[in-house]
Order: sequence, then structure tokens, then C-alpha cells
Amino acid sequence: MAKHLQLGRDGEVLAKAHLEKNGYEILDENWTFGKAEIDIIAYKHKVIIFTEVKTRTGNSFGEPEDFVDNRKQRLLADAADEYIYLMNHQGEVRFDIIAILFDKTGNYILNHIEDAFWPSAT
Repeated sequence: MAKHLQLGRDGEVLAKAHLEKNGYEILDENWTFGKAEIDIIAYKHKVIIFTEVKTRTGNSFGEPEDFVDNRKQRLLADAADEYIYLMNHQGEVRFDIIAILFDKTGNYILNHIEDAFWPSAT
């Protein structure tokens, strides 16, 4: 497996463990719709949380969360709309980012940004 793909998978495992440790129920992982993939879909306090996980080994080009641009947000929103429709969810939703930054020794910092964005209409 390519190194960057393994890094992403490692980040998703850490993000899932973080969410579960904090009382979130994991509904789905790597859920796709069209060109969009939602890394983790969680549920807590009657809210569905669509979570984008960004994992990097350095921040010289920006923090991991900086890579969730407007285009990515629109794709996530489209996929979230479909998921909400399929699940007939009538409650609140939220978009979170979990940013994970590894250093050269394998240590990491995990930053869970709740309500990180609200996708604008296209």
C-alpha cells in the first residue's frame, strides 16, 4: 500500500478511536456518494456528525484542516444530503474535521474541530 494511503488509514483509525472514547456512536465509515467520500459518520445527542479526517506528516504547506477547501465541503454536503435522505434523519447535523499531525518519531497531535464548517449552497 502506498505510504500516503496508509497514513490516511492510520489517521482514520485514530479518529474513530477518539470519537468512540468520547461517546460517539459510529454509524458508517468511508461512505461514498458520487465523487464524495465521508470518512466517518457518527451520532451523538441526536445529531449526525459528518467527519472529515485529514492526516499529515508536516505542516509546512498548512495545517491538515486547511485542506478541506470549499470544493471538498460541497462534495461532503452533497453526500451528507443523500445520507440524511436515505436514513430519513429529521434532526440536526454537523460537519467536523479531525486533523492529525504526525511528527518524524510517530507521535501525533489530534485536533477535533467540532462544527468546523457549514457548506454554502452551490
